Amino acid sequence: MSDPEKQVLQKLDTYKSAVLAKNAETFMQLYDAEVRVFDTWGTWSYEGAAAWRIAVEGWFSSLGDETVRVTFEDVKITAEPSFAAMTAFARYAAFSAQGEELRAMQNRITWVLKTRGHVLRIVHEHTSAPIGFEDTKAMFKREGKS
Repeated sequence: MSDPEKQVLQKLDTYKSAVLAKNAETFMQLYDAEVRVFDTWGTWSYEGAAAWRIAVEGWFSSLGDETVRVTFEDVKITAEPSFAAMTAFARYAAFSAQGEELRAMQNRITWVLKTRGHVLRIVHEHTSAPIGFEDTKAMFKREGKS
């Protein structure tokens, strides 16, 4: 495994721990100042880290005493010294303060990362869920997966 691939895996771990801790500062360190985010929820795109930070802080504050545990499956990374791309299936599970799983959803996530100032950062993030043909509703669970 190359060093850039290891860096991407470390960023996935940072993403998971920052979400669990609801730590927007650590979370935002993953992103380039000029990031473009195509999120699954509500807004067509977020242009720049300042806009994305507002969405992230809103998400974390909306959780109250709940926490969210993120897991990634089927991670695929293509990496060069100054550029990387990652795709995966992400599961977001909300837990009560007592540790009970309340709800969960899965989506698809893609990152494009570029080295700026000797640090690999996300310059583009795209999350999505497929839409069912029959009902035109988002599918938040992979077939055969929990």
